[in-house]
Amino acid sequence: MTLDARDRMIVALDLPGIEAARAMVARLGDSATFYKVGMELVYAGGLDLARELASAGKKVFLDLKLHDIPVTVERATAALSGLGATYLTVHAYPPTLAAAARGKGASGLNILGVSVLTSMNDADLAQAGYGLGVSDLVRRRAKQTYEAGAAGLICSPLELSLVREAVGEGLEFITPGVRPAGSDHGDQKRVMTPGEAIKAGASRLVIGRPITGATDPKAAADAIAAEIAAAA
Repeated sequence: MTLDARDRMIVALDLPGIEAARAMVARLGDSATFYKVGMELVYAGGLDLARELASAGKKVFLDLKLHDIPVTVERATAALSGLGATYLTVHAYPPTLAAAARGKGASGLNILGVSVLTSMNDADLAQAGYGLGVSDLVRRRAKQTYEAGAAGLICSPLELSLVREAVGEGLEFITPGVRPAGSDHGDQKRVMTPGEAIKAGASRLVIGRPITGATDPKAAADAIAAEIAAAA
């Protein structure tokens, strides 16, 4: 993708409140152009922040992982489509993907299917009752996301090669589970460094705590953008 490195780095605003998120955006300044607003922040009033960010020229990724009966997903997506966001996540189940596609209508909102959360491994899936391991389930979800006409797939960087084999260049691949070398993995179980993920074929990277939890978030963001640029 011929994108500025900063546009390939989505900063996750997984912070305890709106004011903390606004302060982080101000602190990062022009070092970040793309922000993730997830459930934690949405429940604290983050939809207004998403609208503010979009109005200020920033790109917004609404990571809400919608999954419900189709009519509810369709109506929720329609309600969100006017915020000016670039992406919205839904779980990659065919009826959910189809409902989100109907709900977004002619808006510029792009639907991303969530394959398998990067905090999960084969043992977690088995415990939850899935008959497939991570690799096979991610491959299936990639094909279903592609067939539904969604814009992209959320997957671990470790699965990038197999999903590209499954669907080629038909989707954008947005990867959480990205950690700079030497940083704490936290609750992530399937990870790569930013440079490794870009070389593996990621379209964009979602990175939170390595930036927002750094002593100097701006310097951390600049270092990650430089690593992305060097790997591209």
